[in-house]
Amino acid sequence: MSDKLVTLAIRTYQRAQMIKTVLEEHGIETIIHNLNLEHPEMAVGVRVRIKEKDLPQALAIVEQIEKEWEKENGEEKREKPPILIPIDFSDQVAKSIDFGFEFARKHGTAVKFLYVYYTPMFTISSNNEVSTYSISDGELLRRIVTAANADVENMTNLINKRIDRGELPKVPFSFDLKEGVPEDQILDYCKRFEPALVIMGTRGKKITQTNALIGSVTAEVIDSCLRPVLALPMEMPFDCPDDIRRVAFLTNFDQKDLIAIDSTIKLLGNEELEIHFIHATEKNEVWNEVVLGGIKAYFAEHYPKLTAKYEIIGGAQPDIPLLDDYLARQHIDMLAFNARRRNLFARLFNPGLAYKMVLHSNTPLFVTHI
Repeated sequence: MSDKLVTLAIRTYQRAQMIKTVLEEHGIETIIHNLNLEHPEMAVGVRVRIKEKDLPQALAIVEQIEKEWEKENGEEKREKPPILIPIDFSDQVAKSIDFGFEFARKHGTAVKFLYVYYTPMFTISSNNEVSTYSISDGELLRRIVTAANADVENMTNLINKRIDRGELPKVPFSFDLKEGVPEDQILDYCKRFEPALVIMGTRGKKITQTNALIGSVTAEVIDSCLRPVLALPMEMPFDCPDDIRRVAFLTNFDQKDLIAIDSTIKLLGNEELEIHFIHATEKNEVWNEVVLGGIKAYFAEHYPKLTAKYEIIGGAQPDIPLLDDYLARQHIDMLAFNARRRNLFARLFNPGLAYKMVLHSNTPLFVTHI
């Protein structure tokens, strides 16, 4: 695996050349791909590629390089991307708040709450006649906004009291209120502001017809969002990120999985995790076991405090009951994997693993989109 090339970053040609120069000064062989060979300076984005064995060192170097660039460009005061917590003021918000504030403390950023209220376009009268609200009819909208502002004020007071009691770390937080469809507004916010992490609640196995909307919104965001998403079931047995000790990571032996796993470790801020690498396949081929064992050896070398295990389960796609049973038997605290963005047709007629796990599992789910 050591000589396999992986994509470290995609940057402009000028910045890619600067990264290449610095990495090679540290003895890391670097290759730039996808160039317009005749006019490389006109390329919108090029790939900076390195050997797989150099990935952890290179990630740290690039992070330091980009911090220095920000300082040189007078951007050192720019706020870090926030932790985004979409809310609906339901009984599952508490866990999202606990995790959101703790992650914000760990990564030195703020918490942004996003509340999306919906204004109906139609009303049904007592004689079953359907009528449309006119633009001038603002009383209903006024009531909805007033109620939303009251909920925000109550939650603000509750959070401040918890901070004063030491139950939550003292980090900045604020609220945004938007009118529209929840998943659309959440995805729009993520596209515009690129939050560091999106934290959402799920109902897990106890989902019913009356509360199915909450889980489906989370599942839709995971399927379509390009930012990391952490889905927290109501029935999970812990309340703090530090309680996450065992992480299962689904891998397809893709080079992007290495970066995704590194992102998972950095998010949790704990290099002493126990990570179970899981690969789903219809045939238990020797080649699969060799590659999965190589991944295990790779992380054992670069993260010596990390305990790595691996498992091959049957099926081209992970079977939800089989996977859930494995997670329960191994006492897994969180399931993580790198998702591939799919089109609307695929999501409607062949729901992805994230969608199924959100609706039918009590295990927290961390999904990256690298």
